[in-house]
Amino acid sequence: MSNSNDTTQTAQTTHTTTAHVLPDPSRPYVLQRDEGVHHHFLDNLATTKIGATAGGAMSAVEFVAPKGFGPPLHQHDDEDEMMVILDGEIVFRSGDIETVARPGATVHLPHGVPHTFQVLSDTARMVSITASRSTPPKFAQMVAALGDHTDEPVLPAPMDIDPVEVAAVCAAHGIEVLGPPPAPLD
Repeated sequence: MSNSNDTTQTAQTTHTTTAHVLPDPSRPYVLQRDEGVHHHFLDNLATTKIGATAGGAMSAVEFVAPKGFGPPLHQHDDEDEMMVILDGEIVFRSGDIETVARPGATVHLPHGVPHTFQVLSDTARMVSITASRSTPPKFAQMVAALGDHTDEPVLPAPMDIDPVEVAAVCAAHGIEVLGPPPAPLD
């Protein structure tokens, strides 16, 4: 999304988006690449495309991540997660399963199942969609709580990450941190 207002049209309505607000999720809308609400989040660019609301059942966040990035081993208490790989290579780990996902791959991560991943390519772009049957998803809210808002859709400079803060914010949003991030790549 650019710094100015952008207009998104649907068959029924026209939505104007700003750098800080998404269109009404109860109405159809289209956001193009680099449009949405941007945060520098744990060395990633995170762009929220669909934010869960009181009546919403899913959220969608697009990530651009640098080589070697991986979240701590974690599980979502209530939310199922689906990731669609748009660019790059990412290794996913859950229990005994370790699989490399490439562009076009879809990864299903059910709630209550520990998982992590790590970017193998120079960068990777993926969309994470979370959904819950019982409560509005809190994943996009967690990204906003840990991230720093930015108007520009660019990767942040590497930053210091406080694992205690990450675990506390995750816990407040229904995500249990179970272990450290993956080891650095050689």
